[in-house]
Amino acid sequence: MPGAGHFFAKSFAFALILTAAGCGRPTPSDTTDIAGVMPRLAFAMTRANDDVAVTATNYRRSAVLLYFGYTHCPDECPTTLANLASALKLLGPNAVRVRVLFITVDPARDTISVLKSYVNAFPPQIEGLRGSANAVATLARRYRAIYDVTPSSAARSYSVTHSDSVFMFDSSGRARFVTLQTNDTAALARRIAQLWS
Repeated sequence: MPGAGHFFAKSFAFALILTAAGCGRPTPSDTTDIAGVMPRLAFAMTRANDDVAVTATNYRRSAVLLYFGYTHCPDECPTTLANLASALKLLGPNAVRVRVLFITVDPARDTISVLKSYVNAFPPQIEGLRGSANAVATLARRYRAIYDVTPSSAARSYSVTHSDSVFMFDSSGRARFVTLQTNDTAALARRIAQLWS
């Protein structure tokens, strides 16, 4: 069994990964094993695809990829979701065993209808989730994801920043991997396939 030193080294490396990237600033990185470091999948939000309240229990028996972003993101969010869609395609029939949960960090602008329209541009395995500002903040803290929303004012325009981490959970809801790099979709598909092993 790994000792305390291994756990803290893993935690420190993970914290560095989470602070390394933000919207518009991709940082190359392979996936990192977070098993035993991060908590199990847990949340309660509304699924924009069908306007239904869901929790992590609804996704048991599916591998889950969790990604925080927002629909007005000009580059990193649509690119990441497109890469995840490509990885799903590479999985072939097994793609039905995966759900990508796109959590909006900007619920003030990302209404259910806006979020639904956005995720409908992607495969059906990609689902938009929306919660209150407090619910989103709680979920982000649970997985140490960083984001900031600054409303517009006379001095500055509306702005949103967020880390670009994709968290991967196995079919029992256990955290397994995190990555900042989704460009290598073949490698990403292979990693997703490991969520069933």
